[in-house]
Order: sequence, then C-alpha cells, then structure tokens
Amino acid sequence: MIPHAPLPADPDAAPDAGARRAARGLSVIVPASNEEAHIGRCLAALVESAMPLDLPVDVVVAANGCRDRTVERAQGFAPRFEARDWRLTVLDLAAPGKIGALNAGDTAARGALRAYLDADVKVSKPLLGQIVTALNRDTPAFASGRVRIPRPASTASRAYRRFYLTVPFMTHGVPGCGLFAVNAAGRARWGSFPDVIADDIFVRLNFAPHERIGVPAGYEWPLVEGWSNLVRVRRRQDAGVAEIARRFPDLMRNEDKPSFGAGAILQRAAADPMAFAVYAGVAATVRLTPGRLRGWSRGR
Repeated sequence: MIPHAPLPADPDAAPDAGARRAARGLSVIVPASNEEAHIGRCLAALVESAMPLDLPVDVVVAANGCRDRTVERAQGFAPRFEARDWRLTVLDLAAPGKIGALNAGDTAARGALRAYLDADVKVSKPLLGQIVTALNRDTPAFASGRVRIPRPASTASRAYRRFYLTVPFMTHGVPGCGLFAVNAAGRARWGSFPDVIADDIFVRLNFAPHERIGVPAGYEWPLVEGWSNLVRVRRRQDAGVAEIARRFPDLMRNEDKPSFGAGAILQRAAADPMAFAVYAGVAATVRLTPGRLRGWSRGR
C-alpha cells in the first residue's frame, strides 16, 4: 500500500519506470551543519539498515553552512550506497539553517515516505524497515522508534540524562526527537517547513495521538556535554515549545503529554537527588537568566 507517485495528465511527460519505482520508496533527509565528527557514523548505520529488498531508498544529506569536511565525508559514502542500489545525494548549501536544509532536502527527495534524521543520530539495523511497515497505510501516519540516550561523559550530563529519561515527554507516546517519519498522506498536511525552532514538535503535533506509531527498534540520540551546553540547549528547547503554542495554537489540541505532578517529581527527586538537582537547576537557570538564541543548536 505504499503510494505511487501520480502520473501526469500529459502522456509525453510521464515519468519512466525508474522514476515511478523511486517514488514508491523511502527518502531519508539528513540536515547537517558542521557535522564531520558525526555524519560518518550516521550514514554507516543508515546504509546497513535492513529494508524490504524491492523498496527504493534514497538518502539526502542537506549540508548547510558547513566550514568543515561534512560534505566530503558524506560524499565518501557514495560507493557503499551504490552497492545497495540506493541513491545518495549530498547538497552543499551555502546558507546555514536547519529549516532551509529540510526544505532543500524535501525538494531533492524522491520517495513517498519521508524520514527526517539528525546527523548525530545512529539508527539500529531494523528501525527503518519497521518504520516503513508502520507507515504502509493510506491514512496519515507519523512514526518513530525507541529513543536511547547514550551515557554522556560529563557528570552534569549524566545526571541530567537520568532525570530526563523519566519525564512524561520521554516516557509517554512517540516523542520523535532526532528521528521522525511520515507517509505521503501525512506529509500532505503541511507544505514547506515553516521557520520554527522545533521542527520535530511542529511535525509531531500535526498528528493526533492515535496517528503516531512507535516501533520497537531504537536509535541513539546523544545528549550535549556539560552544564553550559545543557542550559543553552534547554533554553532553545523551551523557546521552541513556546513558539509552537504561540504561532500554531490549533496544533496544541494534539498534545497528549501528561502533566508532571508534584507528587511524581518529589518521588523521583527522592530516588535520585543529584539527577533532580541538575535537571531542576538547568531549568531554573533558563527561566531566571536572560539569554539569546544564536543560530541552530542540537536539541538535546
């Protein structure tokens, strides 16, 4: 039931069989800005994904504003993708910005199914195949896998991680942080990505809770290291949530995240005082100190 691309009315303009086959498949769009340290690991995991043998796959790396070797490293994976008969496109965009990269990647993509993947995420081998199966329906659908946050190196980030893994956003529903995918009917719900901070929240809230599918396979989504980075990213995270509520209030009806009651907070704080102190301290610092958002930053 993976949808085929519609044929044009003009027979002379009809796409060839190869183009029609590609349009049935999965496109993975990877925005990347100065990600030479991560893009190799990301693409190596992608190209090893277990997929249906007849499913066309194309990956679009939308490198944007890069001052490092992200483009070169991504292009170096072309032979491995060709060996699987998969298409790899690496865009070298001069302007930095994740939203511009997402829209450029969408334009270059061919597949009816679309997955959007952060460049520092590592997918497990069965994940994309399970997502393709979940999205194989005519009705709009959103899908993602189980989030795994690797153990950070810094003490502050390790403590923050322990508490963050217990908050309702991470324990309830399908967060889709770092990786989300939609089918053709779902992608039709919006045109170009709007210029927002939290593209993942914007997309997730375009779907009602019953339209979001979590598959069993997981993916690694790393946390930033150190107190100052946690504060910077948390500031951007909070601003992104507030922006969606302000600019797209109708989408908030699809928010199913339960409240984090005082009793639950106290219980978890008692179980791990250090984790609570770091998590609450980061949140308090963001609320009590002014700060500017400077360009795009990782959302962890």
